[in-house]
Amino acid sequence: MDNIVKYAKSFKDLEVYQLSREVARELFLLTREFPSEERYLLTDQIRRSSRSIGAQIAESWGKRRYENHFILKLTDADSEQFETQHWLEVALENEYIDEPIKQELTMKCESIGKMLNSMMDKAHLFCQKR
Repeated sequence: MDNIVKYAKSFKDLEVYQLSREVARELFLLTREFPSEERYLLTDQIRRSSRSIGAQIAESWGKRRYENHFILKLTDADSEQFETQHWLEVALENEYIDEPIKQELTMKCESIGKMLNSMMDKAHLFCQKR
């Protein structure tokens, strides 16, 4: 983790941010196939929550001057990945996706959660005065 902090010049350099963007992209493409009646329900919800993960990570980067604010935004990102997992369950239940796709995306969300929690545990490394 220490090396990540030294070499990350931007939130865009963080593996967790890059993975969150990957999940959001995959879900965007996947939801294009959802039924039109889900456009303003499930499709918008899962797209919004998955895109918000990366947005919250980016916002946390800008709040590194204040450790508690940094952690709060990472907590928000973690909440969004949990919400995305919920919508994946709904998509599976409604047979819009199959189990292997749900499992793959859920595993990516869980990886994001682990990385976010690691960042929160080591927030002081990210929030050192420059």
